[in-house]
Amino acid sequence: MIVGAIAYVTDNATLNLAGFFYGLPLLLGGFALKAAELKPIPFSQPTSPDILALREKQATSTLNQVREDVTRYRYGQAAHLDEVLKRLGLAPNDEQRPVLTSLRETMIDNNYALVLEFDSPFIPFTTWQEKQEKMTTFFGPGVQAQVMATTDNKVELTLVCTNIA
Repeated sequence: MIVGAIAYVTDNATLNLAGFFYGLPLLLGGFALKAAELKPIPFSQPTSPDILALREKQATSTLNQVREDVTRYRYGQAAHLDEVLKRLGLAPNDEQRPVLTSLRETMIDNNYALVLEFDSPFIPFTTWQEKQEKMTTFFGPGVQAQVMATTDNKVELTLVCTNIA
């Protein structure tokens, strides 16, 4: 776009056309991607080397995919895990969807665990408890889902690996 503007000022028709025909759509595309950008979810605490080693040994492909998906930029989605929450019955609509605020990796009974921390002001904790068995099934074999209320409107979904080799 800048090259096209400079070419226009210097009366260079070839660069002017190339700059505007290629530059303008690229600029608009970049703005569209920036508007649809979903930032990565931060870790609430650093992952220790012991937990990283345990992750390498025990984490299922599903848990690795969940961790990788929420810790990278996403485009064109309303929220992290929005489809997952809809399928689990925890997001009746976009306004009432729980919001993933952070995650952490930990060890529970010598098993690797991924803890997803949600802000859930519209979904009562009893609903999360009712969906716990469905979550265990949803995240696949070798994973046990546990829910815990931490403070008002805060829920932790802990996915514990149970497929110890």
